[in-house]
Amino acid sequence: MKDSHTRSLVKGISWRVIGTIDTIIISFFVTGTLGKALTIGMTEVITKIILFYFHERLWQIFGHKMSEGSKKAIIKAISWRITGTLDTIFLSFMIITFGSETGNTAHPFAQATTIGGIELITKITLFYFHEQIWNRLIKWGRVPIELNNLGNNENATPNKNKLAN
Repeated sequence: MKDSHTRSLVKGISWRVIGTIDTIIISFFVTGTLGKALTIGMTEVITKIILFYFHERLWQIFGHKMSEGSKKAIIKAISWRITGTLDTIFLSFMIITFGSETGNTAHPFAQATTIGGIELITKITLFYFHEQIWNRLIKWGRVPIELNNLGNNENATPNKNKLAN
């Protein structure tokens, strides 16, 4: 089975809602200011949806050799978290450094890496469960694939005419 582009987009939005709430809560506790926490969380809505969409599409291209299941979900969660953590650290550093609201007086880079470090744990856990729900319970947007009559060629492309039959 392959995910449609629409499924990847909707899945990305559902994940971003969960991720944004987590980011705002963590950022508030680290920075001590609601304004910075909301700014970090809301900025990530844009960057993370875009990054997640491309992450999903890359997994459609390269992840098809792995069977669906817990192992694939864990590897996918880790690859996403590396991408997401780097984005979080960069955005947090920029917002903490250039934001006007005062709060925690720790160095901006220390705060940004603390936010990213905490998220490393919370987001991997949350993403794993999100992935399991989408793979096991939500079948909408899954497209069956049939290969052309090219034998066992791994580079075969889907035959759209066969899908219509």
